[in-house]
Amino acid sequence: MAHPPALLRPAVPADLDALVELHTRARTAYYRAGGLPAARIDTPDGPARRREGWERSIRSATRTVRCAVRNDTVVGVVAMGPPLGAGTESRDPGIEAEAVGELYQIHVLPGQWGRGIGGQLHAAFVRFLREAALSAGRVEAWERNERARAFYARRGWRPDGHRRPGPAGACYVRMRLDMAAA
Repeated sequence: MAHPPALLRPAVPADLDALVELHTRARTAYYRAGGLPAARIDTPDGPARRREGWERSIRSATRTVRCAVRNDTVVGVVAMGPPLGAGTESRDPGIEAEAVGELYQIHVLPGQWGRGIGGQLHAAFVRFLREAALSAGRVEAWERNERARAFYARRGWRPDGHRRPGPAGACYVRMRLDMAAA
């Protein structure tokens, strides 16, 4: 069944509560699906930390945050910008940090999965890369988050060999999107 597209708009401070709830529900779903015990999925200060992070991103001059809205409800979010650690040597061999855009986070409300929202948010990231004339994108996904890794792979992302430790003995795998092939 085809679903109408969500409205994509810039995130504003009034969205913070919705973003924290959305992020919390999405991360709970993917960590739980990856076998992380419920007691290890979040900490008591987790929602406050997520709120601070989203507030910094929304107010940042270098980051872009877009919300997907359906029926006046925020059902998805994407955050993007320069590579983490920009201003230092790029973490990608052979690519200057100035040529890479980072997909910091993309989340869709679990009850809205499979309705095209993630694809719309991803398309917003690709537009961001094109408009900024960047040659590549990068993102990290928890290796047990098979749904996310498959989502990125269908859109041309490939692991770049970089891994860092994550929860439950599973790593975060960094993936790269080459804009020449996109």
